[in-house]
Amino acid sequence: MLRALTSALRLPSPWRPREARGCAANPAAANREIQVCALAGPDQGITEILMNRPSARNALGNIFVSELLEALAQLREDRQVRVLIFRSGVKGVFCAGADLKEREQMSEAEVGVFVQRLRGLMNEIAAFPAPTIAAMDGFALGGGLELALACDLRVAASSAVMGLIETTRGLLPGAGRRLSGAQAQALGLVNHAVAQNEEGNAAYHRARALAQEILPQAPIAVRLGKVAIDRGIEVDIASGMAIEGICYAQNIPTRDRLEGMAAFREKRAPRFVGE
Repeated sequence: MLRALTSALRLPSPWRPREARGCAANPAAANREIQVCALAGPDQGITEILMNRPSARNALGNIFVSELLEALAQLREDRQVRVLIFRSGVKGVFCAGADLKEREQMSEAEVGVFVQRLRGLMNEIAAFPAPTIAAMDGFALGGGLELALACDLRVAASSAVMGLIETTRGLLPGAGRRLSGAQAQALGLVNHAVAQNEEGNAAYHRARALAQEILPQAPIAVRLGKVAIDRGIEVDIASGMAIEGICYAQNIPTRDRLEGMAAFREKRAPRFVGE
């Protein structure tokens, strides 16, 4: 079992940094429903996925899902991405959930295939190697709330509305019951609830502040810590400790671990390079 775990938990091959991506680097991207922006300067290492489908309130349509899967596939191999923020370019909306108008035009077989793609999308977000943060500055209904729940951290504006279905097993993403950001925090659905500002982006600013707290940490250790938590929470305590040990063993030979110890000894800020 441990041999299988070691293989499954091994980090990918050495870093191959991609060309820097700026928000305005590609004018053609402005027409895409999913836009990727790599921040620069002191925020270098933070990448944002901007959901920008105003005509359908960021509903999860075919093009939207395809572009999001494509972006995630590229970003998961880019070790310059230390934190990934999901945000909306549509004021008052995070994601309205399924595109029901589009789904009406699908056959039963097509609906089944598309629902499988949506499940795959949520799994891709949940398994993203770097920490992910959902900045919820507006409605997050059904699949839109599922998308946020797939992220590691969630920040919601107090005015944000989340749609849930209440069942005998608890609350599930849906359209049956709606909660404010503050109510969602009380239930543990979001980590932080903040008062909305005039610009309508208070949750985004809080999410960015959280990302800035993560940035100075050793990136390999952060990624391995996420693996240990995600895999360890699904198993018994003994298996969880074994997973933690496997992850830590991968951190031992890194330059960053030695740099962290040297910085502590010399009482200075560490300079992690991700190796």
